[in-house]
Amino acid sequence: MNFFGTHDLKKLENLELLAKQVVEGFIIGLHKSPFHGFSVEFAEHRLYNQGESTKDIDWKVYARSDKLFVKRFEEETNLRAQIVVDTSSSMYFPKDRKKGALNKLQFSALAAASLMNLLKKQRDAFGLSLFEDTVRIHTKAKSSTSHYRLLLTYLEQLIDDEVDKKTTSVVDTLHQIADSIHRRSLVMIFSDMFDRSEDQDALFSALQHLKYNKHEVVLFHVTDKKLEEEFQFENRPHEFIDMESGERIKLQSNQIREIYQEKVKAFKDALKIKCLQYKIDFIETDINRGFVPILEAYLVKRKKMRI
Repeated sequence: MNFFGTHDLKKLENLELLAKQVVEGFIIGLHKSPFHGFSVEFAEHRLYNQGESTKDIDWKVYARSDKLFVKRFEEETNLRAQIVVDTSSSMYFPKDRKKGALNKLQFSALAAASLMNLLKKQRDAFGLSLFEDTVRIHTKAKSSTSHYRLLLTYLEQLIDDEVDKKTTSVVDTLHQIADSIHRRSLVMIFSDMFDRSEDQDALFSALQHLKYNKHEVVLFHVTDKKLEEEFQFENRPHEFIDMESGERIKLQSNQIREIYQEKVKAFKDALKIKCLQYKIDFIETDINRGFVPILEAYLVKRKKMRI
């Protein structure tokens, strides 16, 4: 399903609207999917327990139902989630997209907004971290509407701020985030994992740090699979530009496709193995496949955390 149409993601009100449409479409689709019967809780109240204070009883609900319900507040949330988005220049790939298509950063921003919309409906708390070579934005987890709107503002600003040569330091930022969020949080990371460090062990150590602090972690590995993994460029001369360093190289795609695919596969396989070892959920996230796999992965993880 196409949720975009003629909407402009650079307008905050449309980002909020699109996130709502993604979530509503997903919920409708649950009934036709393998998740049929999966309970998506949107409780705004809980039953009143005899003997507790009556100050938070929702009397309007009582008048309609003849049952006592208590309003639920932020400190009563079931889950704390931290959504972490890589905003380095490589996430703006591909730059030249046909109308209505999204690059990796726009896709991740809308996915993050959709997750926040779902978390808000479930009265769970959520925070947002945006990083490049360091953490640029980091908020604590809250569940209020004003907090949700503030985080949408941050997402809208980064969509509008397309700056070249913003390098990535996944290693440093994951260590920072691991130390700064509430213990036993659900951490959902959107990144292509292209780090300036050539030391893969350092990258894996940063992922392990998140698990050491008792967080549940889902890594959404964001790619344009056709171009970045399969290297399906036309067989003609191209100039390829490193979006983080600005380095340029001219070559014919068929000359390097095989070796490129081998190296990308080796990197991805190593990442998968380490995620499996550290009990981190690795979710292949192709920006051309839509948002259903992301929301499904969240619901599966949330259900496991409640067992």
